[in-house]
Amino acid sequence: MAGDDTAKRIDVTFGAPGDECAAWWYTPAGVAGPYAAVVMAHGFGGVREARLDAFAERFVDAGLAVLVFDYRNFGASSGSPRQVLDIDKQLADWRAALAYVRGRADVDASRVALWGTSFAGGHVLATAAREPDLAAVVSQVPFVDGLANLTYARIRPRTAAGLVAAAVADSAAALVGLPPVLVPVVGSPGSVAVMTTPDALDGYRALVPDPDAFDDRVAARVVLRVPAYRPGVDAGSIECPLLVCVADTDSVASPEAASAVAGRAPLGELLRYPCGHFDVYVGEWFERAVTDETAFLTRHLGVANG
Repeated sequence: MAGDDTAKRIDVTFGAPGDECAAWWYTPAGVAGPYAAVVMAHGFGGVREARLDAFAERFVDAGLAVLVFDYRNFGASSGSPRQVLDIDKQLADWRAALAYVRGRADVDASRVALWGTSFAGGHVLATAAREPDLAAVVSQVPFVDGLANLTYARIRPRTAAGLVAAAVADSAAALVGLPPVLVPVVGSPGSVAVMTTPDALDGYRALVPDPDAFDDRVAARVVLRVPAYRPGVDAGSIECPLLVCVADTDSVASPEAASAVAGRAPLGELLRYPCGHFDVYVGEWFERAVTDETAFLTRHLGVANG
């Protein structure tokens, strides 16, 4: 029996502990449920509008249902203070999103995959290492090891000093209930921002429809947590097929560390592209990456028309 002949996107919410995450729920045209589904979210400080719809639309065109969500404290999701990036809470949001999708009557809970990019490329690894019943995982240009990235990123001393000072001030503010001390996610080389490589500012802002309307800041306290976050360490515990998509000239996340994760995963696959971290979201390299990811997802989720 065929499904509706028009692909649909609706707004939904699901409960994360103490708050609600806002999400888009896509269902494919001409496909009857229960659907195979993909759960998606963005990287460091990112929101759904930053090109995740472009990936989701390609996946839904291939016959997959898709959930794309914003983390608590970001985008359309609830949560206060705003712009506070808490790694543990973001991982909890992934678990809540997965539970929501698996609990839908129109989803085949045995055919659910995770897709994460950049910082979320690490989140999906951490989640998959603890979730034994996933059908597949895609980790795109992923942050996999904070320790490795400290050496790889070669942060300028002035930038590092400014970030640490802001992080200490923000941590102190949190203790006494003051508003967060915010730092930009991206900035020009030498500025005090989380990502200051030559391609970061233009690359990051090219992903959002209206950069002036987008809050590209995060609470600085997360800077103290990032070096200890090593989501790729447990890749050997990921039981499902894993696709790691690496940008060879990535200036933000170590491509060699990411490639090693694919080698450690029992069912890991590695694809490398001769481009930079932000190139996979637009243009030629987006087309290459999304085509490969669609083929991987439809193959492992059993979608015949992918």
